[in-house]
Amino acid sequence: MTDGTGMFRSMSPHPERGAVLDEVHARPFHALPTPARLIHFAFMTSRPEAQADRTALAAFCRARGLPELPDDARHVLLKLGAETLRWEQHSEFTTYTIEAAGDPETAFAPPASTLPSAFSALPPPGRHLASVDLHLLKPSQEPDLVALFDPASLAASRVQGGRALVAADFRPIEGFVRILVLDRGLDPAAAGALAVRLLEIETYRLLALLGLPEAQRLSPSVGEAEATLAAISNAMASTDGLESDNLLLERLTALAAKSEAEATSAAFRFSASRAYDGIVQQRLVAIGEEAAGTMPTIAAFLSRRMNPAIRTCQMLQDRQGDLSQKLTRAANLLRTRVDVVIERQNRDLLRSMNERTRLQLRLQQTVEGLSIAAISYYVVGLAGYVLKAAKEVGYLPIDPAVATALFVPVAILVIALVLHRIRREHSD
Repeated sequence: MTDGTGMFRSMSPHPERGAVLDEVHARPFHALPTPARLIHFAFMTSRPEAQADRTALAAFCRARGLPELPDDARHVLLKLGAETLRWEQHSEFTTYTIEAAGDPETAFAPPASTLPSAFSALPPPGRHLASVDLHLLKPSQEPDLVALFDPASLAASRVQGGRALVAADFRPIEGFVRILVLDRGLDPAAAGALAVRLLEIETYRLLALLGLPEAQRLSPSVGEAEATLAAISNAMASTDGLESDNLLLERLTALAAKSEAEATSAAFRFSASRAYDGIVQQRLVAIGEEAAGTMPTIAAFLSRRMNPAIRTCQMLQDRQGDLSQKLTRAANLLRTRVDVVIERQNRDLLRSMNERTRLQLRLQQTVEGLSIAAISYYVVGLAGYVLKAAKEVGYLPIDPAVATALFVPVAILVIALVLHRIRREHSD
């Protein structure tokens, strides 16, 4: 009887199998007891900066006797005293989230900028993007949200089936965007998952909006390129000639190169903005928002402000794509016009060359006729001398003059046949 699992013992695992299996567990949620306060930072990091940050964090852990940082780790949870650090490294940014005990009654006290931390010795890994102060508490009395936040920007939602209330105005106070989570029956696991999603919403919101300054920077250049293309197109319709077409083609080629370079440099940022906006929408769906009174929900607030920015990025990217296609069509049209003019010039040149060749042939034929006469003249002259000598010695029975005259047509015929044969051989 064969072993039913024997056929699988010789399987060769895919080199990335372990990585893809572990990816869904790479950033697990952690239980978060109430009250708690999360201080969250996000930094834009290049590859060298990310590597330097990993080295600095590993040195920090060794100096304080913390567990060694794995070489391939992209998510680490470190506990030092009463604080916990959650470190995450992504493709273009790195986040630090410090978890500490929060005031059970008073929100955002003391201010986040004055909070001491055992992790303050860590250097910032790159360009600072986001700072969030998230306070989870369960006060004996509901706080006055209008007093805590800017009423004009206040957004609040009941989440997790009404087990929590989330409020924020997304305005930085002393550098921190504050998010208040009121616990109305959350268990620690649900509180931890909610906190992570809220921090991700703020982080990915800012990442998504990074495309807007790029779009605003490129918009005048795209508009100028479109106006230049329109001017070149009008010039194409009103001018003619190889020189003018070549000048227009040079302008068009330079404009296409500049536009393509700008589109290529901005393509990643615009694509990333759309991707990050998609993550924000996913996180908003995951927290399960419900309206809390007359205040707008967080999703409604962000949608009203983010959607125009994302559409601006999309519109500019579409304009760049349309401009590239128009430039390609105009360049192809100009090249076709230039090619037609060059072909016409080549045709005229070939016609003139054919005419010159025909004239040369006629001249050659004339020269051949004259050369037959000249060669015949010299051959007949030489033959006359021979005939005269033959007469003197008695070998010629007729008058040398008569013999010379009779030799003339023979000489002409023979020379003509020889030249004709030579010309035929060269023609072959």
